[in-house]
Amino acid sequence: MTTPVQEQLIARRVGRIELGLHASTSYLARHGTPENSEDLLKHALIGFDQDTPFIRKALEKFPQLSRNAFSMRTDSDVAQLNLIRAGAGIGICQVQLANGSVPLQRLLPNFFSFYLDTWIVMHEDLRNSLCCKLVFDVLAKGLEEYIGQKQAQ
Repeated sequence: MTTPVQEQLIARRVGRIELGLHASTSYLARHGTPENSEDLLKHALIGFDQDTPFIRKALEKFPQLSRNAFSMRTDSDVAQLNLIRAGAGIGICQVQLANGSVPLQRLLPNFFSFYLDTWIVMHEDLRNSLCCKLVFDVLAKGLEEYIGQKQAQ
C-alpha cells in the first residue's frame, strides 16, 4: 500500500491491485444502477470508519467518498466485502475479489479506479531462515499470479 521505508526490512514489490466500486445484482435490482458520481451518493454506500494514511491519500483523489458519505461503516475489509455480497449497498473492493464465486457488478470504472502497491516484507534478520525465505517466495509468487490474472483479462 505504501513503500516500506524501514531500513531493517527486505521488501519485494509484487505489483498493483486494482480497487473498484461494486454491488451485488440483488442490490442493483432493488435500487437501480448509478449512472454517475452524483447518482452514486444517493445510494447506500459501504466504507471505512477510521482514517488511515492510505484512506487520506485516497480521499485526495475521491473527496466525495469521505466517511460521512457511508451509511454503513467498518474498518474490516472482510465485513465490507460481505456487506456488498449480501446486497446491503455499494462498496469498494479488489476487482479480482469481485469476480469470485458470487460475482459482483463493477460500477463507474471511469469514475473510480484506485491501485494498491503490494509488497512482501520481512525483517532482514530472517533472510537466513530457510523457512522464512520459502514462505516469502511462495507468498510473492502467489500474489504475482493473483495480480497477473487481472492484467491478463
